[in-house]
Amino acid sequence: MQVARSSERSDIRTSSGLAPGSNVGERAEFNIASAPDAGLPVDGTMATCGFVRPQVLLVFLTRFEESMAMLKGIAHYERTHQLWAAFHDDQARAETEPHWLRSKKWHGVISRHTTPGLVQVCTELRIPLVDLNDIEPYPGIPKIRPDNVSLGHLGAEHFLERGHQHFGFTGFSNDGWSRERRDGFVEALRLAGRECDVFDVNYPGDLTPVWDEEQISSLASWLKRLPKPAGVMACMDLRAQQIINAAQASDILVPEEVAILGVNNDPIRCEMTYPPLSSVVPNAFKSGYCAAEMLAEMLAGRKPRNFDLRIEPVGVVTRPSTDVLAIADRNMATALSFIRERACHGITVDQVMQHAYASRSQLEKKFRHYLGRSPQAEIRRVQVSKIRQLLIETDFPLKKIAELTGFEHVEYMCVLFKRLTGDSPGTYRKKTQSKVAQ
Repeated sequence: MQVARSSERSDIRTSSGLAPGSNVGERAEFNIASAPDAGLPVDGTMATCGFVRPQVLLVFLTRFEESMAMLKGIAHYERTHQLWAAFHDDQARAETEPHWLRSKKWHGVISRHTTPGLVQVCTELRIPLVDLNDIEPYPGIPKIRPDNVSLGHLGAEHFLERGHQHFGFTGFSNDGWSRERRDGFVEALRLAGRECDVFDVNYPGDLTPVWDEEQISSLASWLKRLPKPAGVMACMDLRAQQIINAAQASDILVPEEVAILGVNNDPIRCEMTYPPLSSVVPNAFKSGYCAAEMLAEMLAGRKPRNFDLRIEPVGVVTRPSTDVLAIADRNMATALSFIRERACHGITVDQVMQHAYASRSQLEKKFRHYLGRSPQAEIRRVQVSKIRQLLIETDFPLKKIAELTGFEHVEYMCVLFKRLTGDSPGTYRKKTQSKVAQ
């Protein structure tokens, strides 16, 4: 991958707007007189009447989803407040190659991948630096990072709302951000009168297949010891994915016996697990926006008001890995798992009954008690949820959708969908498409 050229402004100029209700601060003017020694000579293209567009270096590896969100936040601030001539170092060369950083005069740097070497060069050259790396702060360098304790609180609340009584957390004991998320999770549970089983390991810094297999084996042993049903939070989506793999290797039902929650909401990682992974969402967009705002203040000659700014998380994106009420009944958990996996294959209540080793009357009674609906209604609920997804995410004809959701006749699928949702499939698709277009 080639490093973007400074003239390729699309790297940071294309972004979504700031969330409704967000405040837009006052414009921080940049003037030659207040610039550090790293200022560029004024020429006819960069300056007009003493005003120069600051040369800003952005150090972000765009293979990380949160880096992209941060860049969108920076772009929004830059577009609405302060015009910059920004250069996107999408290989993070400035992180490891000091001579690369010295090869051009910069007015400011925003970095997601800050290292001691980068800090040293910026200090020597008197270049304002805003650090977005979630590690301990460097002396004198302003930092913006997630409120990790709040991320842990949200995870605990998510499980408590679903009626869980048993909890676990697993993360990396050698990373401060992981320990903070663990402490927030445990703290929120203790405030609710609950305890938490913690399983932490040292992260080697590099994911390898051998280490991954070792972790899956260790996590499987830990999961077997946990009382069920349990709600387990991982320090990040990668760790949560390992837990799901460990549960499957041990024939533990997810989410019926162990509900699993990650952090970071990496869409690819979350959607590629089975079942898809629920995740707590940090506000990376706001982190980027605040970083740009802070750099603008520094370029205007003002010191940051907060050298370690914590950003509150957005919330939890619920996917199937936690989308269940905590039910201790093994027959019920088995029935729900079978319905979740097979509802769109046209299963019957008799098949659910056989798989759960329960009589029809027992199954009906348990479903009414735990869910307030019959086994047949639960099958239909799962089918309708899948129909909704296919209507939104694909342009498949209704006949194809009927085949994929277990309906022999498309007419019956349409009648059932309208009865349960109030809209025909065609109307529902048009409504959702118009919302996306807006």
